[in-house]
Amino acid sequence: MIQNIKPLRGLTGLYFIFNDKTKIQYPFKQSRLLYIGMSEKKTNGMESRLTGHFEGKSKNLGLVNYRKTEQLLFTYINFEMLRKFWNHRIEDLESYFIIDFVEKYGVYPICNNKSGYDILGKKLNANFIIDWQYFE
Repeated sequence: MIQNIKPLRGLTGLYFIFNDKTKIQYPFKQSRLLYIGMSEKKTNGMESRLTGHFEGKSKNLGLVNYRKTEQLLFTYINFEMLRKFWNHRIEDLESYFIIDFVEKYGVYPICNNKSGYDILGKKLNANFIIDWQYFE
């Protein structure tokens, strides 16, 4: 898995960690999604952040323990690709996704230890429709 992370060196964006088989029972429905994270700096890019999670250096016990029981997978969104559509900070994009997850599933992803910034009150030029079924 680490070999799949190496090409992300220096990229900023959002990443999504999910497990291979086990569906988590969230209040509204099930999902394999465990964590939504971000890398806002090229010096601490997605490669560094994901490696930390997969090797346990991030100290996220939930991810460490899920990895002990089955393979963890990831997918990501390169922040540079969204600059035309998103005029806000990457932190706001992460919050947008986390808040949308909460609206659809009833709670934050199980391994997220923090909530997103509340950006619902802001007027956003983008109106993303997130297809969470990828993780179901």
